[in-house]
Amino acid sequence: MTHILLTGASRGIGAAALAALSALPDVAVVGQATVARDDALLAADFADPDAVDRLWAQALDRLDGRVDVLVNNAGVFEANPIDADDEAWRDGWARTMQVNLTAAAQLSRHAVRHWQQREQGGRLVNVASRAAYRGDSPAHWHYAAAKAGMVAMTKTIARGYARDGILAFTICPGFTMTGMADDYLASRGGDKLLADIPLGRVAQPEEVATMIRFLAFDAPASMTGAVLDINGASYVR
Repeated sequence: MTHILLTGASRGIGAAALAALSALPDVAVVGQATVARDDALLAADFADPDAVDRLWAQALDRLDGRVDVLVNNAGVFEANPIDADDEAWRDGWARTMQVNLTAAAQLSRHAVRHWQQREQGGRLVNVASRAAYRGDSPAHWHYAAAKAGMVAMTKTIARGYARDGILAFTICPGFTMTGMADDYLASRGGDKLLADIPLGRVAQPEEVATMIRFLAFDAPASMTGAVLDINGASYVR
């Protein structure tokens, strides 16, 4: 039985990943959401650092003391224009960095230490963003910076703990058909933005979920440290 902790599981990519992973045989998944609407989810508001640590303990309790795969998918996408007042601008940075990066770092730290103690290794899958490499809108410096930090963190974990059987991967989606992307496309002119995607459409959550499932189970060990893009060729490296 493979035990998985998946954050941001209530909608979009996370909901698709929860469905895909839960459908597999011999898999137990615990999902996280800011508000838990059913028994498959645990409530944790990642703006509160203590809630992140409590989530790890609750997930271990729900999963009989063992997590084999951690998927850090939770995140917020909130505008923070440079002409906001200074305090609001700093608060926007602090909130986005805490939810999108520091919470993932907290859980990754728990997972790495857990896997070292068990001496059986584990898999870490972090969902970052195309913005980590090409940047984002002028109102989203903080979002791009947090996602770039997630990529760097994952690479560092991969290099530092491969000898322990700990494998770490990053997925960098472009626009994905979630609530956040819908709002962004509408506010920026959807047709113009879609014209920048050679595929002609944004990714579907189920496509990203397929990548999460692959990295959680099937990706060969030598892939550790890899960053996988899924953006319809809107940004190629």
